[in-house]
Amino acid sequence: MPKTTGSGSARKNELPSTLQRSDQKAQDTFAKTYDSALDEYGDEQRAAQTAYASLKRTHEKVGDHWEAKDSSGPSDQKAAEGRKSSAQTAGGVDANATKDHLYEVAARLDISGRSSMTKEELVTAIQKANEKKTRESREK
Repeated sequence: MPKTTGSGSARKNELPSTLQRSDQKAQDTFAKTYDSALDEYGDEQRAAQTAYASLKRTHEKVGDHWEAKDSSGPSDQKAAEGRKSSAQTAGGVDANATKDHLYEVAARLDISGRSSMTKEELVTAIQKANEKKTRESREK
């Protein structure tokens, strides 16, 4: 099912719930990439993976929605290495961001113990907090 209208804007009701709670740029990035990939590959799962990969270059997951990153680029080691990488994905967390940025995101998510965490621990804690917030939002 196409994720964009005839005019090219995202069909909000066709988007994943985390994107429905995100800004228009995030919605349009995902929807346009999804539709293009679906036309190219003819496979909805591959189209969704491609759309998320595109979204993660410009946005990061914060809680139950996506926010624009300060600068575009790969979000984690898997994205940096490419499709065949065996590295783990960070689930939308911008693992390549600075530790200071990750600390700020952790503070916004009210993650306890963040001041003593390493960068890798912050990424993991943010990922878990994001998953929890998304679950809670879907239950409403």
